[in-house]
Amino acid sequence: MNAAGSSGGAASVARLPADEESAARQVADMLSEMLDLAETTVAVFEIADRGWVVEMLFRHAPDEGAVRTLVAAVAGAGVARALTFSILAGRDWVAASIAGLAPVEAGRFVVHGRHDRARVRANRTAIEIEAALAFGTGHHGTTRGCLLALDSIVKSRRPSRILDVGCGTGVLAIAAARALRAPVLASDIDRGAASVARQNVLANRAASLVDVVHAAGVRDNRIRGLAPFDLVFANILLGPLQRIAAPLKRLVAPGGRVVVSGLLPAQANAAMAAYRPLVLERRIDLDGWTTLVLAHRTRRRTA
Repeated sequence: MNAAGSSGGAASVARLPADEESAARQVADMLSEMLDLAETTVAVFEIADRGWVVEMLFRHAPDEGAVRTLVAAVAGAGVARALTFSILAGRDWVAASIAGLAPVEAGRFVVHGRHDRARVRANRTAIEIEAALAFGTGHHGTTRGCLLALDSIVKSRRPSRILDVGCGTGVLAIAAARALRAPVLASDIDRGAASVARQNVLANRAASLVDVVHAAGVRDNRIRGLAPFDLVFANILLGPLQRIAAPLKRLVAPGGRVVVSGLLPAQANAAMAAYRPLVLERRIDLDGWTTLVLAHRTRRRTA
């Protein structure tokens, strides 16, 4: 959904109060999935003695009615009524958006913005993703869960063919390429997301290993032609995960792994059911979201 207006003008901000951090982050994560992140940044801040705030920064004046409707769908009508809008007069909207975002560590990986490049320790695998593109910066629980899953996988095996479905900013594809020095195919159904991912791949000097494609789905011939894959990431929502389950399972090599995320904890069983006969190897619960590592077990021959 694109809730940003098409007209020019000063940047705008919408703020939504929350009593608890977990509730604020869950709402922010859902909004990040649904807003146009080329026009909007979503962040969470703590205000001393006043709880938490979900903040949406818009490059252009938003359609306030559409934003309020979206918040109502995500968090309820009562919460939507508490939403306030204001103009960021004289402020740099990107600078405002990154003020509260520090580098995020997930195992060996550190995801950071350009403003924090000097803070990254030399023994970490650094991935630079600008915070103006909030979903996929590593602050989202699903992205961090996938990075932790990758960190664990790399310790015990070396996948040589990797697919990132719904790549968003490209952070997982870049992380896999940097950690494994192996080719990665990254795809997204959104042409804008694919363009952003290409820019991030170039910025992280991973273009020799990561190929980003705009593809309608996993049945795309460019994806099928490179199968089977030893490692697949699918960091999307339950509905799309269920819809692509059958063709995606056919792309996984024997002994391969599929990392699925974008799931609420209560949705984990439904996701595992859709991906049978793949078996659960690891479950990561983080910030109100669940990441599953599923394994393609090879069957033993009987005498």
